Amino acid sequence: MNKEQSSVLKAWEATMRKTQAAKKRANSIFGITSMANVAQNDVEDDDTDKNVSTSGEAYFAEKILSNGDYYTGQWQDNFPDGQGKYLWTDGCMYIGEWHKGKTMGRGRFTWPSGASYEGEFKTGYMDGTGMYIGANGDTYKGNWVMNLKHGHGMMQYSNGDLFDGEWRRGLQEGHGKYQWKNKNYYVGEWKNGVIFGKGTFVWNNGNKYDGFWEDGLPKGNGTYQWPDGSFYVGNWNKDPDEQNGTFYPSESSSAADHEWDPTTVYNDLANNKVCHGERVSIMPSQKRLAMWYSTKGGDRPRRLSVDGRASVGVERPLDKTSLWENDGDHTSLRDLDYELYDDTNPKFNLGLPLKVPKLGKRQGETISKGHRNYELMLNLQLGIRHSVGRPAPATGFDLKASAFDPKEKIWTRFPPEGSKYTPPHQSCEFRWKDYCPVVFRTLRKLFKVDPADYMISICGNDALRELSSPGKSGSFFYLTNDDRYMIKTMKKSETKVFLRMLSAYYNHCRSFENTLVIKYYGLHSVKLTGPAQKKVRFIIMGNLLRSDITIHRRFDLKGSSLGRITDKAESEIDNITILKDLDLNFIFKLQKSWFQEFCWQIDRDCEFLEQERTMDYSLLVGLHFREISPNGELIPCERRSLSGNSQNDSAHQLPRTDMDQLLLDPKRWASIKLGTNIPARVERTIRKPELELQLVGERTGECYEVIMFFGIIDILQDYDITKKLEHAYKSIQYDPTSISAVDPKQYSRRFRDFIFKVFAEDT
Repeated sequence: MNKEQSSVLKAWEATMRKTQAAKKRANSIFGITSMANVAQNDVEDDDTDKNVSTSGEAYFAEKILSNGDYYTGQWQDNFPDGQGKYLWTDGCMYIGEWHKGKTMGRGRFTWPSGASYEGEFKTGYMDGTGMYIGANGDTYKGNWVMNLKHGHGMMQYSNGDLFDGEWRRGLQEGHGKYQWKNKNYYVGEWKNGVIFGKGTFVWNNGNKYDGFWEDGLPKGNGTYQWPDGSFYVGNWNKDPDEQNGTFYPSESSSAADHEWDPTTVYNDLANNKVCHGERVSIMPSQKRLAMWYSTKGGDRPRRLSVDGRASVGVERPLDKTSLWENDGDHTSLRDLDYELYDDTNPKFNLGLPLKVPKLGKRQGETISKGHRNYELMLNLQLGIRHSVGRPAPATGFDLKASAFDPKEKIWTRFPPEGSKYTPPHQSCEFRWKDYCPVVFRTLRKLFKVDPADYMISICGNDALRELSSPGKSGSFFYLTNDDRYMIKTMKKSETKVFLRMLSAYYNHCRSFENTLVIKYYGLHSVKLTGPAQKKVRFIIMGNLLRSDITIHRRFDLKGSSLGRITDKAESEIDNITILKDLDLNFIFKLQKSWFQEFCWQIDRDCEFLEQERTMDYSLLVGLHFREISPNGELIPCERRSLSGNSQNDSAHQLPRTDMDQLLLDPKRWASIKLGTNIPARVERTIRKPELELQLVGERTGECYEVIMFFGIIDILQDYDITKKLEHAYKSIQYDPTSISAVDPKQYSRRFRDFIFKVFAEDT
C-alpha cells in the first residue's frame, strides 16, 4: 500500500471512531440505517480521482464520504461498478463485484461481530451459493434466496451439531439429516425447522425409532428397535392415555425388558434439542450507501441501498422544501370557513372524529343452481381443472418467442357424456380455449402459485360469487370463495391488447419481483355450442385486497378529478365501498426504505405501461386501522405539527417488539412485501368545499397507524379511437387535465405526480 492510500485509510479510521461514539441511528422497519446526504463537493477525493472520465467510462476511485463511509474500487457514472470495497462506519464491509451501485456477483460481506458471508449476491441480497460463518462459529454452506437459507445446505453448529439437508425460507424443511454432538442422529422429513413427518432417529447405543413425527416428537404409527432384535410396534403419543402398542422380545432379551415403558423415549428426546443458530443483526441488503449526485440527473440526488433501491428524482411541479403546497403558500392550515362545511362529513369538518366504516355484507352473490350464470361457472371450473391438470413438459423461465404468439392456443371440446380427455358433466356442451398456455403456466410458477391450491380455490366444492353489478366497462366480476382470485369477463378488444403486450408483461414481472402491477394467472374463453353460440372471454387475476384482517377503507386513485367521487352519503359508506380521488382524506406515510422502494417501483411500472400505450389504470389502496375505540372512533397517534417535528419521536415508530418480530421471524418477514401487509401511518387531510376539484386536501398533523395494501389495476385499456373521441368530446366541456381519457404519456405523468403527492416518507 503506498503512502497516499495509507493516509486515506487512517483518515477513514479516525472518522469511524468519532462516528461510533455518536448517537445511534434510528432504524427503519427493517433496521436500515439513515442515509447521509452527501453532495459531490462534500466528498474528499484522493488524488487517484484525477483520472475521472467524462465519457461514462469506468475508472478507479477512492472516496471518503462526509458521513465517514469509505469506498475504493471501480467507479462509473457516480456508482460503484466492477470490483470494489465499501466500508461503513459501523464496521460492516463488502468486498466484491458491483453493478450500477448494486452488490451483484461474487463478494464477501463482514460484520463488526466477526461474522462473514462469502458467495453470490443478487441486487444486494445473499442469493445463490455461499458460506456464512457466524460470530459464534456457526457455519452454513449452501444455497440462499434473498438472505435466507433456501435449497440444499449444510449447517455446522458451534456446539458440535450438524445438519445436512433441505431448507426453505431460513428453516429446515424437506428431507435432511441432523446429527448431535453425542452421535445421536435423525434422518427424515422436516417442516418449519422441526422434525415433522416420517423419519428415523438412531441413538448412539444402537436403539432406533422408525415412524411418524409431529413437532419434534413421535406421533402416530412407529417402531422402536433394540440391537438385540427386540422391537415395540404401536401408536405413539406423548399423552400416556393415547399411547398403545405391543412389545416383541428377542430370544436373548430378559424378563425385565418386557416391562419397558415407551414414555422413556420422550424423556430421552428432551435431551436432544435442535439448535437454531445465531440470528443475524443486520442483512447486507439493509445497509445504505451514502448519497451522491448523479451526473445524469442534474442536481437531483440518488439514494441507494446495497440492493439498488433508488429514488429516481421524480418530476414534481412543487417546491422540494414544501411538497404539500397547493397554491404557493406554506402548508399551514388557513382559517376555515365553517359556514360552507357539510357538518356531517368529517372530510370537511376537522371537529368531527373519524370513525371506522360499518362492515358491509360479504361481497357478491353465490352462484347456485338456478342462477343465470350457473352453467357458465360449471364450464369455467371444468375448463380450468382440465388446463391446470393437463400434463405438460417442464419448462424454465426462458420462453421461446413462439409461446407468446396470439395464435398459440388450445381448443378442447367438452361434451356432456365426456370424452377421452374430458370428464362427463351436467352442463351443456361447450368448447374451451386456453390462450398461450405455456406462458400462463410459467407465470403461475413465477408468482409461486401451487397448482393444487389454484385448482382448489377456483374449482373446489365452493361456488364462485358474482359481484352485484358489472363494472363501468360492462365486464362482470367473480370472486372465489376464499377471496384469493378474481375472474373478470373480457371484451375482445381487451383480449387483443393483453395478447399484444403479454411478452412485455411477462418480462416486466420477471425483471421486477416487487412490481405493483396486478398479477394475471390465466386467459381463457368458453364457447357454448348450439343456437346461442355465445362466447365469453375471461381473465383470472389476484385479489389485491385479500387479507385475513379487515380492510376498513378502499381507494381507487387515478389522479384525475372529473367524476372521481362516490355518489354515496357518508352514512351509507361501508368497508367494501370503493372511494375515489375526491373522497381521499389521507396522506399515506411510508417508512423510509418502503417509500424509496415504492417510488422506484412506481416509476418502473408506469414506464412499462406508457411503453405499452395503455391508460386509465389506477392504484387500488386498502387500509386496516390498527387502533379503534369501543365506540368505533379511530384513535390517532400523538398529534404532530405541520412542520413535521414530533413532540415524541418514539411515538411514531413501530414498537421495538414488533420490529424485532419482523426482523427475526422469517415467516412474518416473508408475509410483508411492497404492496402487502405494510405497517405505515396515514395523516388526515381536510378539504375545502369551495375548492370543488381539490385533489389533495390540507394536512392536519393527525396521524393513524395502519396496515396498507396497494397495487396497480385495470392496465388493459388501450388508447384507441374510442378513448381519443372521448377525450376530444369531454375537452370541449371540461378542463382537459381533469378527465381520465388522455394520451398514455400524459396519463403516466399525471398519475405519478398525483401518487407522489399523496404518498410521503414518514420522517
